[in-house]
Amino acid sequence: MDDYRKRIIDNILKDELDAMGAVVLEGPKACGKTTSAQQASDSVIYMDDPLRRTQYLQMVDTDMNYILSGATPRLIDEWQIAPKIWDAVRFEVDHRRKDGQFILTGSAVPPKEDKEQMKHSGTGRFSWLRMRPMSLWESSDSSGDV
Repeated sequence: MDDYRKRIIDNILKDELDAMGAVVLEGPKACGKTTSAQQASDSVIYMDDPLRRTQYLQMVDTDMNYILSGATPRLIDEWQIAPKIWDAVRFEVDHRRKDGQFILTGSAVPPKEDKEQMKHSGTGRFSWLRMRPMSLWESSDSSGDV
């Protein structure tokens, strides 16, 4: 993106990708999670794409490799739509044995009944980052001077 405005989280996300197999980027809607994650990713799948959502949900149940395949880091946007992605990513991270494989973004956590499908906590495989709306310094509305 030519008009991307650098965010504080960009360097933190890069550092986490260098240290962990997957990074979960959470935060409120419209705070810039997807846009920031796109800058760090080499391939993207948008689980909430209205034209492909049904197809993607079917692929989660029939051929998870379709969802996980792609250049890394692979961004899976709104992953919580299909909570089975969590354990599949954890499995891939374990078997690929490389850092920086996936970025999962979402503004919501799966509902409790869906969370029960998730068998692993992600400890040792996932790093969690909380993103906030753009600061005044990031938006250039402040110089950041004190």
